[in-house]
Amino acid sequence: MADTAIIDVDGTLVDTNYQHSLAWYRAFGRYDVWLPLWRIHRHIGMGGDQLVAALAGDAVERRHGDALREAWVEEFDRFIDEVRPFEGATELLAEIGRRGFAVVLASSGRPQHVERFLDLIDGRAHCQAWTTSEDVEATKPAPDLMRVALEKVQGTSGVAVGDSTWDFVAAGKLGLPGVAVRTGGFSPDELREAGASHVFDSLAELTGDLDRTPLRSPSSGT
Repeated sequence: MADTAIIDVDGTLVDTNYQHSLAWYRAFGRYDVWLPLWRIHRHIGMGGDQLVAALAGDAVERRHGDALREAWVEEFDRFIDEVRPFEGATELLAEIGRRGFAVVLASSGRPQHVERFLDLIDGRAHCQAWTTSEDVEATKPAPDLMRVALEKVQGTSGVAVGDSTWDFVAAGKLGLPGVAVRTGGFSPDELREAGASHVFDSLAELTGDLDRTPLRSPSSGT
C-alpha cells in the first residue's frame, strides 16, 4: 500500500516542456549540432546528464556535454519569466496531502529552477520534500531520483505522477505504479506503454478522479 506521492515538476506541474525543447535546440546549435525539435521533445523529461548522448551520441557528450548543459541553462533562463503553472497544480498537491500521502517532488531540474517553480505552485506549503539534479549522479530514466524522493520522506512505497515516458520508465525500475497527465505533450499510448496505469488530460481531471487511481486514500487499503 503506497504512502507517498512522488510527483514530477517540469511538464507535470509547470508548463515547461516546449521551452526546454527550444533551449536544448539552441544549446546544440551553438556547437553546430542541429537536431529536429520533435526529436528533442521526445527526450524532454530525461535528465540533462542522459539527454545529450541519447540525442547526439557519445562523441558529442565527450566533446561538449558539460558545455552543452551550461548552454541549455543559459537558454532556458531566457524563458523563465514565461513559465506558468498548469491549472490545478496547487489544488492537486493539496488534495493528495489531504488524503494522507506524503507529497514529494521528484525533479531533475537545477536547484535555482526548482526553487522558482516551488513558488509558482505553493510547493513549500504542500510538499514535505523535493529533489534537484544535485541529489543524484544519474537522472531519469534512471530510478535514482525517485528512490531519493522516497527516502527523503521515509516512505515505504510510492506512486509516481508524471507527464513523460521517462517518468514511468524510471518508476517501473522501482516497481512503482504510475499515473500520467498529458500536459507534457506525450500521447496516451506512449504513456501507457512506458508503464502508466492511468492517463488524464489535465491535473484538474486527475484531482477529480483520484479515487480510481493508486492515489486513493492510504487508509482505504486498496
